[in-house]
Amino acid sequence: MLVALFAATTANAQETIVKYLSGTDKEHTVNWNFYCTDGRNSGQWTTIPVPSNWELQGFGTYNYGLDPDSIRGKEKGIYRYSFNVPKDWKKKQINIVFEGSMTDTEVKINGQSAGPVHQGAFYQFKYNITRLLKFGSENQLEVTVSKHSTNESVNEAERHADYWIFGGIFRPVYLEALPQQHIVRTTIDAKQNGNFTANVYLSDVKNGDEITAQILNSANQPVDEAFSVPVTKGKSDVRLTTHLENPKPWTPEFPNLYKVVFELNKNQEVIHRVEQKFGFRTVELRPHDGIYVNGIKVKFKGVNRHSFWPNSGRTTSKKLSIRDVKLMKQMNMNAVRMSHYPPDPHFLDVCDSLGLFVLDELAGWQSAYDTQVGTKLVEEMVNRDVNHPSIVIWDNGNEGGWNTALDNLFLIFDPQHRPVIHPGQLFQHTDNRHYIDYDYGAGTFFHGNEIFFPTEFLHGLYDGGAGAGLEDYWNLLWHNPLSAGGFIWDFSDEAVVRTDKDNELDTDGSHAADGILGPYREKEASFYSIREIWSPVFFEKRIITPQFNGQFHIENRYSYTNLSQCKVDWKWVKLPPVTGGMQETIASGEKEMPAISPGNNGVLSIDVPGNFHKADVLYLTVIDPHGKKINTWSWPVKTPAEITAAMLPPEGKQLINVDEKDTILEVTSGKMEFEFSKTTGYLGKVISDGTEIPFNDGPILSGPKPTFKSVSYHPTEDGMVIEAKYANRFRELKWTVMKNGLLKLESSFYPPHESNFMGISFYFPEDRVTGMTWMGYGPYRVWKNRMKGNTLAVWHSSYNNTITGETYQYPEFKGYHKDFYWASIETTNKDFSILCASPDIFLRMFTPEPPHGAFNDNTAPAFPKGNISFMHAISPIGTKFKKPEQLGPMGQPSKFDNQRHEYFKSLILYFDFR
Repeated sequence: MLVALFAATTANAQETIVKYLSGTDKEHTVNWNFYCTDGRNSGQWTTIPVPSNWELQGFGTYNYGLDPDSIRGKEKGIYRYSFNVPKDWKKKQINIVFEGSMTDTEVKINGQSAGPVHQGAFYQFKYNITRLLKFGSENQLEVTVSKHSTNESVNEAERHADYWIFGGIFRPVYLEALPQQHIVRTTIDAKQNGNFTANVYLSDVKNGDEITAQILNSANQPVDEAFSVPVTKGKSDVRLTTHLENPKPWTPEFPNLYKVVFELNKNQEVIHRVEQKFGFRTVELRPHDGIYVNGIKVKFKGVNRHSFWPNSGRTTSKKLSIRDVKLMKQMNMNAVRMSHYPPDPHFLDVCDSLGLFVLDELAGWQSAYDTQVGTKLVEEMVNRDVNHPSIVIWDNGNEGGWNTALDNLFLIFDPQHRPVIHPGQLFQHTDNRHYIDYDYGAGTFFHGNEIFFPTEFLHGLYDGGAGAGLEDYWNLLWHNPLSAGGFIWDFSDEAVVRTDKDNELDTDGSHAADGILGPYREKEASFYSIREIWSPVFFEKRIITPQFNGQFHIENRYSYTNLSQCKVDWKWVKLPPVTGGMQETIASGEKEMPAISPGNNGVLSIDVPGNFHKADVLYLTVIDPHGKKINTWSWPVKTPAEITAAMLPPEGKQLINVDEKDTILEVTSGKMEFEFSKTTGYLGKVISDGTEIPFNDGPILSGPKPTFKSVSYHPTEDGMVIEAKYANRFRELKWTVMKNGLLKLESSFYPPHESNFMGISFYFPEDRVTGMTWMGYGPYRVWKNRMKGNTLAVWHSSYNNTITGETYQYPEFKGYHKDFYWASIETTNKDFSILCASPDIFLRMFTPEPPHGAFNDNTAPAFPKGNISFMHAISPIGTKFKKPEQLGPMGQPSKFDNQRHEYFKSLILYFDFR
């Protein structure tokens, strides 16, 4: 009976009417009249799009939050806008709503104050302006926004912060028209077990009123009978409860949403109707144990995110929110922290629908709001956001911005009593301290007895990018039962378009170049490293041998998904040779993953064709239950020696001549001429068919300089061997000028016991290189502590001089490339190729330019001499605050047992300069 009555009355329900005065987002704005008091284009009336930050529109002064008070912008913006209100709204209550205005905001309607000045930039506030309006005619809105607050605690919490500080009405402004008797707001507590409680807050109710509710599924179908409670006159809130059998719970892996429709009824007539999406979800913080969602202990794989876009500042859009959440999901993240203020409502909507845990944060960067203004802002924040199932934790400030008098307010306004934490502090049994060293502390962090939950770690400045060191950190976090995971700093570079500086992108030096992504969401290498490290399907190390049986040992690192709900695609692929061509698929297939429950291990078996040895690489791609790619892994089938042997040209028959001079040996093979130094054993000159190729002065050995003894030469079946002898370091250095015109290098050496890099180098003019095609793991460069994320394939890169975090052409050309098989170097005069017959060699192509804004060398590791290198070991990279050795074992220098004479490093290369 109740279901039928509910359906019948819904058609006549009075909805809340929303009329936008501004635009809805950064792409849809409305011009208002505007006057800026100071800075650029001040002192004159003009127009400005709303919503926006006025600095991005050419007004006022750009300020980074760490600017001293003497230059911090204190301008005001005066806005005026005319609007009409329909006559038939006269019997309604009309509110004007501001979703965000930076910072102090004074509102007048038709010259009269709408209410007290609002202080606090990132919070939704509203005024009842019914008494001030002219119905059926034009009304004048005047808004004065002060960039600098008169409340110093607001300035300290929001504006003396490590991010860009803007001014203006940066989120939408609208009117909402409500019946005089109406539902003000609702708060929902829907547990995973199906228990549902809603507090409904009311205005101006009369005797005989009733609140009715109905829960609907995602298809808008009722899932149970409607339920109701009576309301008596003067009652400001009521509570409704019900129980739903076997609801689909909300998780990031399966973000099941429901909708509840509330109706305020009078004599079976609907007076007001409100809809609210929600999810059935239970959050618990169990001291000395972990954070549980729906009874499952969670490892948060999260990132910090600012509400930001380069040419619109804090004004964003739902389209951007969808893009950002999808990028996080592509990195296999399950969580996001709102740094350092509440986000746009649409961002939380997207987290609800696509699935991310959210830490929602009250502003307070190293300073807190006072209790008076903080109380109001906590209420505004929680009342706006309380029903989002994605929000699982409230953050009271950040890094010292904690007013402890506000902690209990979150629990008062939130019926779910979600945990409250202090980011950057040990509080309420969660150790949230930031940027700790790997495996740090005695009795704390990994060695303590509280839940370890860093809300910022691995600062992603420049090419540290947050991927460097993550594998080490995550191994500790994943295997420590008291770890709840953590949050990388941060999502994207906060580079603002400087309309006062010819639209250049500005990160304020090293302050805001912190992202995994560039400002326009350009993917840095760390994007793919994080994607693999945080994959919910973990593969143990496996080498494809001739006896390979198709089995991989895997672990299910999901929280709520059985791997049988996923699929795996595999391909056995033959890659194109250096001379070009198309790759060939030898065999492929798809199947469901084995049934492995979360946290458990098992075996994945794929088909192995009888001719699998013809392939060069095996690719496995795992697809999640929603059809999205988790990651693609690649395993080499052939060794570099096998690839090289297949690519070498036929044996030549050219005569080889040697001309011995005072300090050089000149060796010719057909149209090829080579010069070798008789005083070093190094290659001195290459001439191909009369054209000099300036690849020379090597192999320079990294580390201490070897002591040269002599050079000799003798013919062999392959050609002419030039052999150098040394008293130390080099065990062997042998050149072979081959009868087919190639130059072969065989070298072996004794590395130092400890070094940041080990290998040999040559010189080549950087300004002559235009690009390269190579086979190896790409397309991004690697560091010793950031190896994962690339794929074995044939890649092409055009030359660039990208400085990660300061210029944004990715992937970067310069740096180290992993497991190099061969490369064709493209130059302005004559291209040449290099084949590598040795395993585990890194190709170094030039030295990346250090970031101009860096204040230390943590993110600019040293490189060996020369500029084209073949390395057995390479440098790690650090972060903004940490040297690489503080980030874990992979950040340590490479070590080698050089105490025994039979231990050495060897390398075989072929150079084709023809």
